[in-house]
Amino acid sequence: QVQLVESGGGLVQAGGSLRLSCAASGRTFSSYAMGWFRQAPGKEREFVAAISGGGRSTFYADSVKGRFTISRDNTKNTVYLQMNSLKPEDTAIYSCAADRRYSSVVVTTANDYDYWGQGTQVTVSS
Repeated sequence: QVQLVESGGGLVQAGGSLRLSCAASGRTFSSYAMGWFRQAPGKEREFVAAISGGGRSTFYADSVKGRFTISRDNTKNTVYLQMNSLKPEDTAIYSCAADRRYSSVVVTTANDYDYWGQGTQVTVSS
């Protein structure tokens, strides 16, 4: 069982930056592929970014490519999402997720993830 706790959300003006963190419990964090998803009011959850267990492979949604960076520190059991050049359309609840079956590849489908955090609110004002 893995518990995930996100932090770092908040209110920021358009063009600003935020860094989200997702702290995981457990001793096998490096064996989990990790991902970030977001859900805006009235919209379906969408994929944002993913990283493999060792951190060598990453993948991004087209909407955030070049602005967001996913990374992980397996010594701290933490995955990060650095968000730059934020836009009002980035406003959403951001959640991290862990996949216990695929450690060496990136996972982009929400249904493939086994564990989810509660989410953190990101609001970007225009």
